[in-house]
Amino acid sequence: MRKASVICAGACMLVLAVTPVANAQGAGGVTGPAFYVDGDLYRTVATPTDLSGTGAPEHSFDIIYSLGGAQPDVAESAPGDRDYNGGRWMVHAISFNTSYATTLAAHDLDGDGVFDSDAEILSAFSDAGPSGATDGGVVAMFVCPAIPLH
Repeated sequence: MRKASVICAGACMLVLAVTPVANAQGAGGVTGPAFYVDGDLYRTVATPTDLSGTGAPEHSFDIIYSLGGAQPDVAESAPGDRDYNGGRWMVHAISFNTSYATTLAAHDLDGDGVFDSDAEILSAFSDAGPSGATDGGVVAMFVCPAIPLH
């Protein structure tokens, strides 16, 4: 009986010692507003994943367009969309033919002062002039959830 009590006490101490570490690690990865999808802001949980060497087909990923820190990024799909792939992302870098401000002024289709849909990004890609943008290709592939901010 004494041996069982010692084992139980040891197990409880181990759980109490590990729980704060697990909670701290989980909480540390939660972001603030991270990206837009169709006008709505989403946050995520940063995960240490790299799917670039997996050979997974491109159609099994959704695209996030990285705007280089000028504003939150823009993704093409989110939970509830028919074509959402469950948080598997291919990040495409965007470069602006002149500047972020010039491209935004020409391609902010809803006039709200930010790029917040893939339609706006694709509009900028279709413009080869000074107010357009260029898709720099895939720079990362990873998994993270899309959590609506509402």
